[in-house]
Amino acid sequence: MTGQTNTRLADLFGLAGWSKGELARLVNRQAAAMGHPQLSTDTSRVRRWIDRGETPRDPVPRVLAALFTERLGRVVTIEDLGFVRRGRAGTRQDVRNSDENPDGMPWAPDRTAAVLTEFTGMDLMLNRRGLMGAGIALTAGSALSSSLYDWLRTEPSRPTAAPHATDPLHADPAGYDRYEAAPIGSEEIEALERSVEVFRAWDASRGGGLQRKAVVGQLNEVGGMLAYRHADHLQRRLWGVAANLAVLAGWMSHDVGLEPTAQRYFVIAAHAARESGDRPRAGEALSRAARQMVHLGRPDDALDLMKLAKSGAGERLLPRTQAMFHTIEAWAQASMGRGQAMRRTLGEAEDLFVSEAQDKTPSWMQNFDEADMHGMQALAYRTLAEHDPAAAIPAQRHAKLALDLRRDGHDRSKLFDHISMASACFIADDPEQADRYARLALISMGETSSHRTWHRLREMYRLTGQYAGYSKIEDLRAELEVELPKSPEAPRSGLI
Repeated sequence: MTGQTNTRLADLFGLAGWSKGELARLVNRQAAAMGHPQLSTDTSRVRRWIDRGETPRDPVPRVLAALFTERLGRVVTIEDLGFVRRGRAGTRQDVRNSDENPDGMPWAPDRTAAVLTEFTGMDLMLNRRGLMGAGIALTAGSALSSSLYDWLRTEPSRPTAAPHATDPLHADPAGYDRYEAAPIGSEEIEALERSVEVFRAWDASRGGGLQRKAVVGQLNEVGGMLAYRHADHLQRRLWGVAANLAVLAGWMSHDVGLEPTAQRYFVIAAHAARESGDRPRAGEALSRAARQMVHLGRPDDALDLMKLAKSGAGERLLPRTQAMFHTIEAWAQASMGRGQAMRRTLGEAEDLFVSEAQDKTPSWMQNFDEADMHGMQALAYRTLAEHDPAAAIPAQRHAKLALDLRRDGHDRSKLFDHISMASACFIADDPEQADRYARLALISMGETSSHRTWHRLREMYRLTGQYAGYSKIEDLRAELEVELPKSPEAPRSGLI
């Protein structure tokens, strides 16, 4: 007990709209449903949690997290409630009073597994998708960088012995609500690795909406497997599967507008990748968070995250991965109107890209091929064209190259290329070409479940305003106006 108000719990309590008596009754009912019928909570106890900073004993934090998750329509974890979490050997870490690092990062391996399992379980529990309560915020890039910088640059320590999964000190009981942990072998891990490839291909083709919960469910299962300490080489591979699935869960969540959820998955992925011994993978996970920040209009935070991604990825970072990192930096620089810096960064990206054969790249980099390289360059130049219209010409050139090179199964990226091309043509005062590519984008819109495509289509629609007198563009605007009200609202950044 701290004797001070638990402000995080108080804020969520205010959002939920319950009375203290209602919350007490709900806790008792939910606890009974979760197998704890003996739990008895009253109004005075709820008041102590909120007003005096008392931390209730297990299972109450898990019960409260489940209740607030269901009420607010987004994942609420034990840390979100401002409670401490019991770790190995009875140690406790107070996360409540750290404004710069509210989740107590970095996490130890056992805590990473606990957060992974708890967060995915809560995510799967939600009956609604895309509902964001007021006051929900993303962590700023600078805050993530400062909390993870030193930790990400070091190698994880390996346990000297493999404790049995039933060891009460091995796992955090408040973080696990699933089947009994059991050992698995290399064949099971190979099957999990193949499933990642299937999910990755689906995401590239159709977007994140339709398979997101399947990926989250698979990640939840892997979290359960990580509760058992396997042989070191198997444990590292299992952490690698967790990292790949968490990146996919984050990217799919970002694709459908669940921005705080996406950021949490990217952070989980970075932790899991480091535990697997793959620091470049951890850096790539953070680069996804940086792309998310640019999308949300926070390029300064994106650049902070890219510094962390590059420094944390270590010396094993391959040239093609470095090239991809440079394209993200260039997009952020373009968003800030820094044309000279953007062109220099893209030039470095081109040099790095051609210096490595693609067959040397890891599986998680296979989608960053020559088409994607040109697609990112087109996006950067198209973004810069908002500040410098002359950039629309190279944007068209790169978009055309990207479209010519796109492989089958990359429908969402092809859709983005069409939008980039149409937008660049509008800026370059070529409405005939713009209309052609905009209609190609509209044709394929219904085949993906990506909210990001709608966000970029709105940006393109804004550019059509200057051609209101052209009959063909008037028809295009009318078609867009019919479609756009059906699309999700553009995301709001809501950063802290």
